[in-house]
Amino acid sequence: MADLDKCVSLCEKLRSNKVLHKHMQWIFLVITVTGSLLKEMQLLPDWYFNNKRNVLNVYFVKLAWGWTLWLLLPFISISNFYISKKDPVFVLQRLSSLLVGTVVWYTCTHFFVFIEDLTGACYESESMDVIKMDYSSKLACKKSGLFWRGYDISGHSFLLAYSTLIILEETALMSDLKNISQRPPESVRAIVSVFYIALNVLVVIWIWMFFCTSVYFHDFTHKLCGTSFGILAWYVTYRIWYQKPFSPGLPTRQERKVMPNQRRYLQNSD
Repeated sequence: MADLDKCVSLCEKLRSNKVLHKHMQWIFLVITVTGSLLKEMQLLPDWYFNNKRNVLNVYFVKLAWGWTLWLLLPFISISNFYISKKDPVFVLQRLSSLLVGTVVWYTCTHFFVFIEDLTGACYESESMDVIKMDYSSKLACKKSGLFWRGYDISGHSFLLAYSTLIILEETALMSDLKNISQRPPESVRAIVSVFYIALNVLVVIWIWMFFCTSVYFHDFTHKLCGTSFGILAWYVTYRIWYQKPFSPGLPTRQERKVMPNQRRYLQNSD
């Protein structure tokens, strides 16, 4: 348990940086712009991570929302269970943020596909010399072994930025767990610590792969649009809607408004 506590403390120390804590959304935009410049200037050599078959892309990025959901679900459930003094209604309310996130992810990714189909065309080869008029969607075109070109909003830029911002929001209450009057049993604290550490490792992976996407893949506007969608989705939910009474609510009281339906739980935890 002592080793877990040290790891948790290290994660909290790294996250206490005010620039990272308050301006992560702007950092994503800076990475997108600077990464795109590096890509256009071809300053970085080819290496393992500009291969789409690299292990992080295949086993993590392509399943990014699944990883985010799988790790956040138990963390939010257990941590909010004790923050609220074991109130199941409060826990369900907080878990509904994951449902909202899933709807956002599903809607945006399908919208990106729609835009690519709407703006694209099917070609016989990558040289785009001969257009095939028989195909109206990327899926049908690719199934026939042909090449589709359309406005490809970066799903990676969207999802990696969105997932990172959500994880940072939802794990911010870790320090609150140390200050509640009825602390969880040691075994439960160990489980929460493991998920907290895993989520922070996931954040590192998402930011690294976001950088790799920026410097090696997609056009600049494709990445900028994807990143902007991710930031906008986070901002509308956590910084606007979740501050309203009828919402999943915010995960922590620190540096944020406390919701009326959260106040009594948080006051009881002091």
